Amino acid sequence: MLERAEISSISDVMRDLGSRARRAARVLATASPEVKDTALQAMADAIRASQAVILDGNRRDIDAMRAKGQTTAFLDRGTLDQGRINAIASALEDIKSLPDPVGSNMASWDRPNGLKISRVRTPLGVIGVIYESRPNVTADAGALCLKAGNAVILRGGSDTLHSNKAIHTALQQGVKEAGLPADAIQMVPVSDRAAVGEMLAGLDGNLDVIVPRGGKSLVGRIQSEARVPVFAHLEGLVHIFIDKAADPAKARDIVLNSKMRRTGICGAAETLLVHQDVAEMILPDVAQRLQEEGCEIRGDETTRRLVQHVVPATIDDWKTEYLDKILAVKTVPDLQSAMDHIAAFGSSHTDCIITEDPDAAERFLTEVDSAIVLHNASTQFADGGEFGMGAEIGIATGRMHARGPVGVEQLTSFKYQVRGEGQTRP
Repeated sequence: MLERAEISSISDVMRDLGSRARRAARVLATASPEVKDTALQAMADAIRASQAVILDGNRRDIDAMRAKGQTTAFLDRGTLDQGRINAIASALEDIKSLPDPVGSNMASWDRPNGLKISRVRTPLGVIGVIYESRPNVTADAGALCLKAGNAVILRGGSDTLHSNKAIHTALQQGVKEAGLPADAIQMVPVSDRAAVGEMLAGLDGNLDVIVPRGGKSLVGRIQSEARVPVFAHLEGLVHIFIDKAADPAKARDIVLNSKMRRTGICGAAETLLVHQDVAEMILPDVAQRLQEEGCEIRGDETTRRLVQHVVPATIDDWKTEYLDKILAVKTVPDLQSAMDHIAAFGSSHTDCIITEDPDAAERFLTEVDSAIVLHNASTQFADGGEFGMGAEIGIATGRMHARGPVGVEQLTSFKYQVRGEGQTRP
């Protein structure tokens, strides 16, 4: 990793990355599905072969995080082990197995004048991915962008610097083995934050879109300063609503998994809403299971009456993404009140209803305006891999172009191909 003293200008370095990425993108745009899939398999093989190097780099990163006093949830997001490295490699193979989106026909129609019009998928071009603490994003982003015919410039966080470098080296090895340009997957070679500013400015027009993945401050800065389009979410304020027609056993299991499976991911539940008619029957059991797993509960007055050892909730708890073993709990009088709470405090990421009432479920699925809405399933399924996308770069909560898991298809645009036989317009 280059430091400021080793380079003449961060701006020059970043502009060079952009121009090289643009050249690589032109090659990738016309690369055959077979060549891209060969590269993806070679990347997966290189990840597995580099396991010792990746783990060594990750140990250095985790040691540095512990020395800084990082939280358990933060450490979990950055930690790699043999199982997680195998999962990274398997995700690359899952992406390889997906249909190639480039050139696929989205729609076709004929005009009365004989013109034949088709809308076909095309790569976006050059994608910048700015992320923190999750080394698996290095592989997921590189693979998804390549499958969709895009070049990518990766800027990972300093906390997982050595892990990211080791994974990136393996990715480039696989790309080169397939005969594609190594510049198809580049990593920013400087740790200076000025590099992020250069990416937000667009790298002389060479960057077509930015995908941020990280904390609220990072994503907020990118959304406010970027001069290119951004696929992003600020935070995952994920809600679960236990309806009056909920099955108690389902409610217990879904809430426990949604909160505690991995507390540091954006699909982890942060607020539990419980219909007042079933609070006395369901909430004590759910809360006890959570507390047995080490979860702190911050609740409203009814929750504190029904459950022991509950911290009084404040309004800040309804709008906090804890990413930790903390859950805010509130009782509500009905489905409408639950949806009103989600509309007021949610982040349009992922929300869930637990109910055996099909009408209540359909209302919730229809009226809650979030990127992912679930019925009777853990919010931890809010993941591109679980959606059959192979992997994802992130969960987009905006309403333009991409929404929900950003996978291969979301990393394409389209163009119109018009075929004629000499027609002219009157």
